[in-house]
Amino acid sequence: MTERPRTAAYAVALLLGMLVSTTTHAGGGCNPEPLAPARVADAASTALRTAAALDAHDAPVALIARVGQDLSEHGLVYSHAGFAVRDHASGRWSVVHLLNECGTHASGLYVQGLVNFFADDLVTQDARIVWLQPAHAERLASHLVGLPQASLFQPRYNLIARPDSTQYQNSTSWILETLAATQPASGDIRTRHIAYALALATGFEPDVLRIAYTRRVAGGLFGGNVSFSDHPVATRLSGRYPVVTVRAILGWLDRSALAHEQAEWRGGVLQAQPGPG
Repeated sequence: MTERPRTAAYAVALLLGMLVSTTTHAGGGCNPEPLAPARVADAASTALRTAAALDAHDAPVALIARVGQDLSEHGLVYSHAGFAVRDHASGRWSVVHLLNECGTHASGLYVQGLVNFFADDLVTQDARIVWLQPAHAERLASHLVGLPQASLFQPRYNLIARPDSTQYQNSTSWILETLAATQPASGDIRTRHIAYALALATGFEPDVLRIAYTRRVAGGLFGGNVSFSDHPVATRLSGRYPVVTVRAILGWLDRSALAHEQAEWRGGVLQAQPGPG
């Protein structure tokens, strides 16, 4: 595959293509303040680096992850992921992902440019790309451009949704179920329950996060986008919550040989070996 020349004019055009407008308050705390220029510049730098890596691979789609929250206390790096789709109707590389609406129990599926994706008040500009096996990537890309048909989307959001919940969903659950449902041999899967069962059957294991009762109260986790009642009483008493995390998805892609290639940047530096996520 021949890459296009990286001229200054091309970089400007590419950045414009990465800036896909989206609902102002999607995915955050509904802060109407404009982004600081430094944050936009950092996001643009990450977006150009990501786009260059995506352009260098002959793949119609890839999984990309970002650090939107500091989850280091749980041993996690990446908090959110989306699908970067090549030549989407919204732009050269457009990210399709699930976003929470203003910290409420509502969510939606959104399409953003790469700059927008990396400008959402992130903790760091670290990023991870996972390219899937070719047959899987082709089927996933076809599925994503055909949304909202068979979207496997549940608009009732819960930040710590139980992995097999059909009442709630979070962004990583949607990513996992969409990946499972579009595997080449998966058939025509149209329910979340079956998609998650297939993920389990092919080796997926959710992360277990420790959230003590005192932490839930003192830490202000009783927010509009968190529902502990989604989990059984035994889980709430133990404080050990199974959750679909980016790390769990990355581990599953590795173990099931669904991942074809990966790349990771920490502090803007390409890593020789991607970490656990």
